[in-house]
Amino acid sequence: MTRFIHDQFAKDYLEELLSPYGEVKIPRRVPSEVREIDIWFDPYPQTKSELNHLGLLGKISQSPTILEPFRNPVTPDEIGDCLLKLLELKSLLQREANRHKIKLNEVNLPRLWILTPTASSEILSGVRATIEGDWGEGIYFLGATWRSAIVVIHQLPRTPDTLWLRLLGRGNVQKQAINELESLAVTNPYRETTLKLLYSLQKNLEITQSLDEDDQELIMRLSPLYQQDREQAIREGIEQGIEQGQRIVIENLLKTRFGELDAELIRIIESLLTLPPQEYTSLLLQLSREELIVRFGN
Repeated sequence: MTRFIHDQFAKDYLEELLSPYGEVKIPRRVPSEVREIDIWFDPYPQTKSELNHLGLLGKISQSPTILEPFRNPVTPDEIGDCLLKLLELKSLLQREANRHKIKLNEVNLPRLWILTPTASSEILSGVRATIEGDWGEGIYFLGATWRSAIVVIHQLPRTPDTLWLRLLGRGNVQKQAINELESLAVTNPYRETTLKLLYSLQKNLEITQSLDEDDQELIMRLSPLYQQDREQAIREGIEQGIEQGQRIVIENLLKTRFGELDAELIRIIESLLTLPPQEYTSLLLQLSREELIVRFGN
């Protein structure tokens, strides 16, 4: 049961990260037996450079990509099933190209990336998977004909570039990645989205029976983080409410003295909000329209 919860989290998470930069198809059915590709991502040409913000995940996704994430270590049978999906998809695309009488460009064919927490040396050698070029530790490529690679998440170096993939790991690797996610600036565009998905994962796991040790520890790690974010949201809501109330007071005082608000009066409201209530109230009652605009118009 928990495997399906984690599978859904992985799909939702990868879709959220990649959807601003291209078309994400979840799931994509292929013919023969009913097989579904977990994630098929096709980047928009104009956003390829922005994918660099996602580090190694962005590098992987620079061209049409099939992502198959696994919560548990991938097995040889599962690797074979992923390769079948890729071959059947290639056959489907070839038939579509033939039907439209166009040449299928090999460069535009998707590459398969299997994401697994760990993989034994026997499994990697059994499919002739090897490290290539400057991709670094943890990335194993099958023969060129297969257009496939296996990402062993727990072998990835602990760097900012690998963070978005290490969050799909297990145990200490995932907990360390969550620590790094928490320490990111609150302005980071991926931080809030990822935390919300992790909180949803936490809630789904909490109502599930027979959790393994990794899932129990994950819940314990996320619980205080969720509480902190909840308290922060409450504080921000209170602050926003106070500011909104002060804005209404200023607007009403301006309307009482000068009638309907025009563009010049609306422009000074933000500056007035920076003052303590007692001070801006006194100024609004004493200064003329022209004096207020001169003093706060910029």
